[in-house]
Amino acid sequence: MKHQSRFIILISALVLLITAGCTNPSAKDLQKIVENNPEIVFNAIKKHPKKFLDTVNAAAEEARKQSRADAEKAEKEAIEKEFANPKTPTIEKDRVIFGDKNAPITIVEYSDFQCPYCSRGYETVKKVMKEYGKKVRVVYKHLPLSFHEEARPAAEYFEAIAMQSASKAEKFHDAIFENQQGLNSGKMKFLDRMAKKVGANMSKLKKALKSAKIKKRIDADIAEAQKFQFSGTPGFLINGVSLKGAYPFEEFKKVIDRHLETKKN
Repeated sequence: MKHQSRFIILISALVLLITAGCTNPSAKDLQKIVENNPEIVFNAIKKHPKKFLDTVNAAAEEARKQSRADAEKAEKEAIEKEFANPKTPTIEKDRVIFGDKNAPITIVEYSDFQCPYCSRGYETVKKVMKEYGKKVRVVYKHLPLSFHEEARPAAEYFEAIAMQSASKAEKFHDAIFENQQGLNSGKMKFLDRMAKKVGANMSKLKKALKSAKIKKRIDADIAEAQKFQFSGTPGFLINGVSLKGAYPFEEFKKVIDRHLETKKN
């Protein structure tokens, strides 16, 4: 609306200048005319209010379309650069891996157990794993956001359980995302209940929670996410190509299929 109003003002001023015999007005001339004669614009709007609003709304919609197109273009260009030069996350030997460890496609997920968008991401990743089977493996990394108070404790529990059993850690991960509201309301009691439910040894878990290893791992995940310019959650690297946000299955499919096709050639 701001840009369209400015356009109408400049057109009005241009008409006045041409009438006065100035056939090549400068931006400075136009500005001066408008500042000295604002009633030109006000009167035009009063006389044709509906046309004015229709024009402004149409211009605003066109601006939104252009903005979306520009964003999509920039995103496609960024993805092409990453296919040519993929990002390389660190995957430690003792990391919990969901799926076949030898899968050709590795999805590294930077996530927050308390984030509602990450819950949507969880559902999409589950669909991806079901669709691609042994072709895909998932590495869950942590990016707990500061305003989600239970996100970091949940990440710590996940890593503490992982020190006991990868399969139990995966079950815990699924249980949290499938009952995220329970985490929001139950907090530490809920985490304890879920840990017991997946069969974790609670005395070992409580001891592990105090270890520097877990803190170091989560801090390293956060630092890596920031290095790869993931500021929000969830974020994904698919064989080094990033998707920033809770994208639908179709967007994952595009990247995965392209990687698989490249491996065939």
